[in-house]
Amino acid sequence: MQSNAAFKRAASGPGPKLTRLPVAEPRSDEALMAAIATGDQVAFARLVERHLSRTVGLATRLMGSRADGEEIAQEAFARVWSHAARWRPLGGGGNARFTTWLYRIVMNLAIDRKRRPTHAAMDDVDEPVDEADDGFVQIHRRQVSGAVTDAMMKLPERQRVALALCFFEGMSNIEAGKIMSLSVGAVESLLVRARRSLRQGLAGVYEELSEG
Repeated sequence: MQSNAAFKRAASGPGPKLTRLPVAEPRSDEALMAAIATGDQVAFARLVERHLSRTVGLATRLMGSRADGEEIAQEAFARVWSHAARWRPLGGGGNARFTTWLYRIVMNLAIDRKRRPTHAAMDDVDEPVDEADDGFVQIHRRQVSGAVTDAMMKLPERQRVALALCFFEGMSNIEAGKIMSLSVGAVESLLVRARRSLRQGLAGVYEELSEG
């Protein structure tokens, strides 16, 4: 499974070594972070298991590459481990939930990575394959997915982030605004422009696929 592969990749990175853990009474992110701040590796492993899949998904959408997305997620969790003592929960002197802080780290890492010169392919975003579909349907789906990914990568950074958070990750404009340190109105404006650009960029692609 993809989640197992991503977990193994995170486990091989900086920070404590991670292992699959038995099911236990769930603790809140805040409680886990407090334990991690004291060096609790078990708490860290549980936090990674809880948030790894969505973190990789977001990073992949921002980077356009599954491999790059997993590397970004790995680095993000390494920072969670090393900076756990600095994080403050809401009501405890902080101003953000753990996930807001985590996704902000992912966003900043992705933006920094995208600004570096790279020759990595941007068309390997994994999509689930329905074995019931015939070959033509699967090929068509991959073409559409690749076209969407390419179009997203051409968007300005903040439009790409807003679209990934609100559309692909299903976050509210309020949540996205907190992650991006923007007002709700600013996020809405970014989304309007991003959707307009995507429609324009994908219009010709859909025509080509229809003709093919």
